[in-house]
Amino acid sequence: MTLDINRIQGLCFDVDGTLRDTDDQFVASLAKKLKPFRILFHQGDHHAVARRIVMASETPGNYLLGLSDRLGIDGILAKISDIIYHFSQGKNSSSFSLLPGIKEMLELLKPAYPMSIVSARGERLTMQFIEHFGLQDYFTCVVTAQTCKRTKPFPDPILWAARQMRLQPENCLMIGDTTVDIQAARAAGAQSVGVLCGFGEEYELKHSGADLILPCTDQLSMHLVT
Repeated sequence: MTLDINRIQGLCFDVDGTLRDTDDQFVASLAKKLKPFRILFHQGDHHAVARRIVMASETPGNYLLGLSDRLGIDGILAKISDIIYHFSQGKNSSSFSLLPGIKEMLELLKPAYPMSIVSARGERLTMQFIEHFGLQDYFTCVVTAQTCKRTKPFPDPILWAARQMRLQPENCLMIGDTTVDIQAARAAGAQSVGVLCGFGEEYELKHSGADLILPCTDQLSMHLVT
């Protein structure tokens, strides 16, 4: 893995598990449901079991995203997901959680690079998250599941973001926590950084071709800003 800093002129950020602390939220929610059955688990550790289940769900989840694109129904699924989330959470934005150090990182990166959001989530949920934390001014554009005909792991969202930032795709850096982020970057000819604060495991991100792997997203500024 070798990240060519000199090539990088713009940044593309995933949301869930990269900027937003979705991973721990999912684990906590599942652990709560598993608590009545903790006697069945080793040392009664239902939190550890919940985390393993969430991590294991990444691969089939990514497969379904790719399949929905091939069937041409990814936009529909994203809208359904947003509706389900809206009715399950209501307008309670307290369910959003920003990963530590994200705003500070964006402040450091903003003078040096144009930045964009590249998410496979639906538009409603993505914009609610961005607006809740006042992140609008950091990003040139926001790409969601409805923006392009195909979403990650296809290259379309990164190619679209590159055009909005007036850059060539090979001069973009995709930052994400799953293999679909890395695969989309490779397909677009962009470089990629895998982060371990979300759903992806280090060996998966390496195998997918990440140019750099970081423990958490906020460490990116240490590599890009001197």
